[in-house]
Amino acid sequence: MGRESEKPGRARPTPLVGREDLLAGARDQLDRGGSVLVHGPAGIGKSAVLRALAAEHAATAHTVLRCSATESESHLPFLALADLLGLVAADVADLLPAAQRTALESALTGRGESTLERDGLALRLAVLSTLRALAARGPVLIVADDLQWLDPASTELLGFAARRLGDMPIRMLCAARTGSDPRGPGPEHDRFLRATPPDTLAVRVGPLSRAQTAELLARRGFGALPRSTVRDIHRTSGGNPLFALELGRALAENPVPPGPGEPLPVPTSLRALVLNRLEALSAEARRTLLVASAGARPTTALLHAAGRENAEAEIARAAALGLLVTDRDSPGVRFAHPLISAALYAEADPEERRSAHAALSTAASDPIERARHLALATEGTDPRVAERLGEAAAAARERGAPSVAAGLGLLAARHTPPDAEPGPSVWRLQAAEDALIAGETDLARDLARQVLADASAPAERVRAWIVVIESAGHALGEVDAAYPQALADAGEDPRLLALVHYQLAWRATIYEGDFAEARQEAARAASLAERAGDRRTELMALAFQAQAETLMGHPDAPATIKRAMREPQDPRVACDHNGVGAARFRWLIMSDRLAEARTTISALLREVRRRGMVESEVHFLRGLAETELRAGHCARALDLARESLRLARDTGIGQAAAAMFTSLAEAAGGDVERAGALAREAVSRAEDHGDQVYLSRALGALGHAQLVAGDAAGAVRSLRRVRDLEEQLGVTDPARGRWHGDLAEALVRVGEPAEAQRLVDVTRVRASALGRESVLAVLDRAEALARAARGDVDGAVRQLSSARDRLGRLGYGLEEARAVYALAGLRGRRPGAASYEEAARLFRRCRAVPWLRQAEAQPVAEPGTPTAVRAGVSPGAESLGGLAATERQVAALVMEGATNREIAARLFISVKTVEATLTRVYRKLGIRSRVDIVRLAAARRAE
Repeated sequence: MGRESEKPGRARPTPLVGREDLLAGARDQLDRGGSVLVHGPAGIGKSAVLRALAAEHAATAHTVLRCSATESESHLPFLALADLLGLVAADVADLLPAAQRTALESALTGRGESTLERDGLALRLAVLSTLRALAARGPVLIVADDLQWLDPASTELLGFAARRLGDMPIRMLCAARTGSDPRGPGPEHDRFLRATPPDTLAVRVGPLSRAQTAELLARRGFGALPRSTVRDIHRTSGGNPLFALELGRALAENPVPPGPGEPLPVPTSLRALVLNRLEALSAEARRTLLVASAGARPTTALLHAAGRENAEAEIARAAALGLLVTDRDSPGVRFAHPLISAALYAEADPEERRSAHAALSTAASDPIERARHLALATEGTDPRVAERLGEAAAAARERGAPSVAAGLGLLAARHTPPDAEPGPSVWRLQAAEDALIAGETDLARDLARQVLADASAPAERVRAWIVVIESAGHALGEVDAAYPQALADAGEDPRLLALVHYQLAWRATIYEGDFAEARQEAARAASLAERAGDRRTELMALAFQAQAETLMGHPDAPATIKRAMREPQDPRVACDHNGVGAARFRWLIMSDRLAEARTTISALLREVRRRGMVESEVHFLRGLAETELRAGHCARALDLARESLRLARDTGIGQAAAAMFTSLAEAAGGDVERAGALAREAVSRAEDHGDQVYLSRALGALGHAQLVAGDAAGAVRSLRRVRDLEEQLGVTDPARGRWHGDLAEALVRVGEPAEAQRLVDVTRVRASALGRESVLAVLDRAEALARAARGDVDGAVRQLSSARDRLGRLGYGLEEARAVYALAGLRGRRPGAASYEEAARLFRRCRAVPWLRQAEAQPVAEPGTPTAVRAGVSPGAESLGGLAATERQVAALVMEGATNREIAARLFISVKTVEATLTRVYRKLGIRSRVDIVRLAAARRAE
C-alpha cells in the first residue's frame, strides 16, 4: 500500500515488448475514470502489464491501495483486505459508524474473530464507507495482483464495494490468472469481473509473436541465439514470455546446442510447472503421451497404429487433467500448451524416445515423417537411413517446405559415414541452401562455414561461399573477403565463375554503388553460364542485368528482358525475387502498367508462398504493396507493407527495404510520425551496411515523410542527398524512386522556386525520353506550384488541372488527389480552382489518412463562394461556414437526421471520429447538442 499526492503528468516505464495496443486501451479506460482487469494464463506477463499501468497512473491518485496475494496464503480470511486498508483505515475510522468501525477493526486485526457470517452487513458497509471517505480526499487507485489467490472473504467484500462505487473517483486495476485456451478466458473470468466495478474493461494478455519473442530475448541478454533457435523457443513457449525467457536461459547456459531433431533443454523449473499433473497418469498413459509428443500431427488413429491400444481412454484421462485439449470435430491430439509436449519429450530418456520414434517410423502415413522418425530411432551412421532422408528432403523441397528439407538434410549428414559418397558435406551444403530459401540465414551461414572447413571439391566450396555471401543480405561489407576466395576456388570452370560473377554484380550494386560495373558483371556471368550450359544462372544474370539497365534508363533494357524470357525457362528463376518475373514486374510498374504489374506480382507471391521461399515472399509482399500504393489504395498498401515488415523482422531478411517501403505506406495511409521513424531506421540500417542503393531509397522515404509532416526544410535536406547519391550511382530513370516531385514541391515551400524549376526541367527530359507518363504528370504538379510562386496563377491552375486529369486517367489515385489539393490551395486566388472538400473526398476514397487530415484542417470556403459550390450540403449548412471541412460535413448530416453510425458510414470514418468532431462543432458554435445544430440551421433559414 502506498499514498502519494497528485502530481502533474505521469512517468512512463521502459516499454513492454508487444503490449503497445493493449496498454493503449487500458490507459484510455483508466484516463476516463474506469477500471481494468488484466487476465491471461500463467507467465503471460499480466503482472508486468499491471506494474506498468500502476506506475503510470499512481501519479494521478491521492491514495494508492495495493495487495498481491499468494496461493499459500489464500486460506487466511481478510488478509488481502488487511493489505489494502491496514494502513489507511485508522485515518478515516472516526468517520465510520461504531458498528462498522468495530467490525472492520476486528477483521483487519483478527482480534475479534470476525466472520462474514456474523458481521456480514457491517463489514460490507465498512469497506464501502472507508473507500468513500478516502475518495472524498482525492482520487483512489486500487491495485490488486493475482486476484485468483485473494481469500474468499476479501474477494466478497471488495466486490460488494466495487458494485456500489458509482461516480466516486475510485479506479481498480487488477490482474488475474485465467485459462490458457486461446478460444476464450473460461468461467473464472466472469468470477473475477464480479469483484470489480460493473464497467470494468477486461483485457486479455495474449502470446507474443516470433519477432516480439526475439526482441524480448535480446533485451534480456539472449540476443546471440540463432534465429532458428529463437523460432524453436517461440514454438515451444507458445509466445509465453516467462517460458521463452526460461528456455533462452537454459540454452545460453548449455555449452552444446541441440542437434537436428533433438529437443530444447527444458529447465527443471518449467518441467515442474507443467509436468506435476503427470503423476496422476499410469505409466502406459505417459508412454502414449510421449508418442504423441514425438509425432508431428498426432491423431488417435496414428497412436493406435504405433501400438497404443488404449489411446482413447488415456487421452481422455490426460484431457481431464488439463494436459490435452480435445475437439469433437477434429481427430487430432493437441497438447494444452506446446511446452507440455516439449517437457514431456525432454523428460524421457534417450531409449524411450528412440522407441517412440521407431513405432512412428512404421505407423506414420507420410513418407517424410517416416524417414524422420527412422532417423531419430537409429543410433550411429547408416547409409540406408541417410538415403531415405535425402529422398524425404527432396520431397519436402518439392512440397514447398525448405525448412523441413533443411532439417532432414542435417539428419542425413549425421547418419552418413565420413567415407560415403555422397559424403556428409554434400548433405550439409544442400541443407544450407534449403535454410537460405526458408529465410533461416544464420543456420545457412553456419552450415556453409562447416562445409568450407571440411570440403575440398571446388564446386562444393564455391556453392558454400555463395551461401555465406547471400546469408549476409545487404551487409556485404562483412563478407568482402569471400569473393577472392570464391574466385580462387572456381579456377577456370565457366559454370563456377558464372556463379561468382553473378555475386560480384550484386556487390557492385550494393557495396560499391556502381550500376555500370554491376551491369558488366551480370553480362559476364550470363555469358559464362551460357557457355557452361547453366540455364538457371544465365537467367538469373540476365534478370539482374535487365533490372540494372531499367534503373539506369539504358536503352537495352527491353531487349535484355526479352532475352531473359526466352525458352527454356527455369521455374525456380521465374519466381525468385531476383529472377525474370521480378525484373518484368519492375519494368511494368516503372512503365505505368499498373494492372499488369498487379497481376504479375500477385501470381509471383502465390507461387513463392507455395514453395516456401520466404525471402522472395518478403520482396513480393512489398512489390504488391507498391502497386496498391501507386493505384491509391492506401489502406491495402499499408496492410501489405506492414505484413512484409513483420516477416522481414521475423526472419532478419530485407529489414532496411521493408522499413523503407512501410514508411512510404505509413505516410500515405497511416501515421506520419511512424513513417518518419521507419525511414530513419532504414537510413541507419543502410548506412551501417554500406548499402548505397537502399540508402538513397531510405532517404527518399524520409524526405517524403518530412514533406507530409510539414517539415519542408527537412525534406529538402534529405531529398538533395538522394539526388546526389543517384547521380553517383548512375540512376537516371526518375520512375525508380519518384522523389523528384517531392523535392520540387519542398523547394517551393522553402522559397526556392528557381531551383525547383531547374530540377523539373532536367527530370522532364529524362522522363520524356523513357516515356514515364506518371512522372511527367507529377512534374507538372510541382512545376505549377513553382509557377504560382512566381505569380503565374492562371498558368498554374491550367497545369494542375491537366496533371489531375492525366494522373486520374493513368490510375494514380493518390497523386490525383494531391493535384486537387494543390488546386484547392489556389482557390482563394482563382475561383475556378478545386475545393478542399473535393480534395478531402478523393483522399477519403484513397484512405489517405495523413493527407485527409490536412485537407480537413483547411478553411472550408472563401467568402462569396456560392453555397452549392461549397459542399453540396443541405439548406441551413451555410450557417456553419466557420467550421473545417469534416466538421461542416458532419454537422450537415446531423441536420438531415443521420445517426452517428450513419454519418461514419457515409464519410468513411469511425464513430469515435464522428463523436470527437461533433464535440469540436459544439465548442466552436457555442452549443451543447445535436438538437442545437438543427435549431441553429432552422433559425438561419427563417431569417
